[in-house]
Amino acid sequence: MQDTATDSARHRKAVTRLILATSAWGISFPLFKMLFAVQQGHEPSADSFFLAAHAIGLRALGAALVITLFKPFLLRGLSRSEWLQGALLGLFGGTGLILQADGLHYTSASTSAFLTQFYCVLLPAWQCFRRREIPSPRLLLCTALVLAGITILSGFDWNQFRLGRGETETLLSAVVFTVQIQLLERPSWRHHRMLPVSVVMFLGFFLCALPVVLLKKPSWHAVTSIYQSAPEIAIMAAIILICTVYAYTAMNHWQPFVRATEAGLIYCLEPVTTALYVLFLPALLAAWTGVPYANESLGTATLIGGTLITLANAILQLPQKKSLT
Repeated sequence: MQDTATDSARHRKAVTRLILATSAWGISFPLFKMLFAVQQGHEPSADSFFLAAHAIGLRALGAALVITLFKPFLLRGLSRSEWLQGALLGLFGGTGLILQADGLHYTSASTSAFLTQFYCVLLPAWQCFRRREIPSPRLLLCTALVLAGITILSGFDWNQFRLGRGETETLLSAVVFTVQIQLLERPSWRHHRMLPVSVVMFLGFFLCALPVVLLKKPSWHAVTSIYQSAPEIAIMAAIILICTVYAYTAMNHWQPFVRATEAGLIYCLEPVTTALYVLFLPALLAAWTGVPYANESLGTATLIGGTLITLANAILQLPQKKSLT
């Protein structure tokens, strides 16, 4: 009985920590948007693919350095399976981020946002296929609510849907993110020390981004010239500390205590938190950097879409007698 109470308390704590991590991810969108705008002013010849890969690699390398700075011997004694998990998380996570960034150049932002969240469908579908079970009504309802919320938030228009290069790459990124989330649920890896595993994962992100940066660079000078002043350096520091070190280590530590399908739905709170941040953060960043970036308004789509996603997560956390999958 005591073990059940302990597991329940740990589960609630894990859900809370994952929600906070998702909130930290949400702030990265306005930060990245401003960062790229400032950097384009320094290097007009740099395309968005180069800037995206450069930012992904730098944030990952910076996060690894920050953690090892405070724990210099963290990787000592890392087991073979811990190295393997970190490497796989880095490979799939880094590949997914790069595919998502490249796909965004060939499709609309709303279509990309909707298709990226396709892992909400892939996760329960894979779990049910693997266990040869039928999804519970609760899980089906929550998945439907999340997909409806994401569709409304993104302003997705089915009449304009087409499956070109951008849509294909975004769907592939959703598949890759599904694998990444599944890797954190593997029972045989639950005893791993997730902080050093996270460092290995960050190094994997960097190694995935490096060849893209080298191939897409407009010049060698552009690799360093896009960071010339305090604003872009401070923004990247915030991305490293808040959106990477904190968010990813929290995810890697706490996700093993919830089901992958449940975690996937929790992560869909990201666009809700982003919608709140862009109500006030862009104007603050614009006043600081001198680069125009207007606040967004809280429209009907944001209210309805955010409510559906929040409702799905609330239903998912209600007491239950049976497994969600």
